[in-house]
Amino acid sequence: MSQTVVITGASAGIGRATAWQFGARGANVGLLARGRAGLDGAVRDVERAGGRALAIPTDVADYDQVEAAAQQVEDAFGPIDVWINVTFTAVFAPFTQIEPEEYKRITEVTYLGYVHGTRVALSRMLPRDQGTIVQVGSALGFRSIPLQSAYCGAKHAINGFTESIRTELIHDKSNVHITIAQMPAVNTPQFSWVLSRLPRHPQPVPPIYQPELAARGVVFAADHPRRKHYWVGTTTAYTILGQKVAPALLDRYLGRTGYKAQQTGEKVGPDRPNNLWEPVDGEGGHDHGAHGAFDDKSHAHDPQLFLSHHLRAVGAVAAVAGTGALATMTWLRRR
Repeated sequence: MSQTVVITGASAGIGRATAWQFGARGANVGLLARGRAGLDGAVRDVERAGGRALAIPTDVADYDQVEAAAQQVEDAFGPIDVWINVTFTAVFAPFTQIEPEEYKRITEVTYLGYVHGTRVALSRMLPRDQGTIVQVGSALGFRSIPLQSAYCGAKHAINGFTESIRTELIHDKSNVHITIAQMPAVNTPQFSWVLSRLPRHPQPVPPIYQPELAARGVVFAADHPRRKHYWVGTTTAYTILGQKVAPALLDRYLGRTGYKAQQTGEKVGPDRPNNLWEPVDGEGGHDHGAHGAFDDKSHAHDPQLFLSHHLRAVGAVAAVAGTGALATMTWLRRR
């Protein structure tokens, strides 16, 4: 029997790539996002891959919209087996240049969107005593960087929220599971449509990975949800070196280099379209797909993802930590 999967933020980036991978497994995929063009493209991806898809325009900041979307998915495909929260928005700017209403909006989408999705999923999974929730996290939920205070704050909050829910499920001896797939920098369209007050085009901090690799990590987490975290790319590197080895040193380093590292040499105007309040790929808009503008700088393979999947217990921790620390030290030397 085919799985029924719901993915928020399914119109582009990691959510879009994850939808395709579940489609290739013959899953029924509920696609939630705001942008119509991107949702239509995601439907085509899933159906061409061999699955069935239902696109539901949804603003995850609105709990009622998320609840209604979940009901539509179950009416069409039956009980939801897997719920994956991916949606986010952000502003690239120093904290003092982000307006209060913008900060509120980012928090409502990027943090409360996960809270709403988790609540809607649990309301269906708990009575059945089965199901899996996957939160798509970030290295920036452990090691914050400049110019992304709202996003970093939301990602930190997701970690704390999810840990609390996980302990409650353990207490109740529930067969419902919740886990987090922690992401590195990924080549998604967000850097071309995020609201930015920087003088040059935003970019992810290298090393950068392709969304298909990130999606493989999400799918693996959905299949093996008993672990607390799954690490993709050099997420562990940020954690080990930044938080365990030399946090104060890295603070100073990022204070000196973090602004430049998050911008290309391309100048951008202050009036470029952004998706904070309205989707860039709305009615009559452009389907941006899964990939961003950094294909030539992005990696499609990752030894750390292999280690995360295949090594266990102390051996896994040692191997991943060693790989992460080495990768981060290499990155620091190259800056």
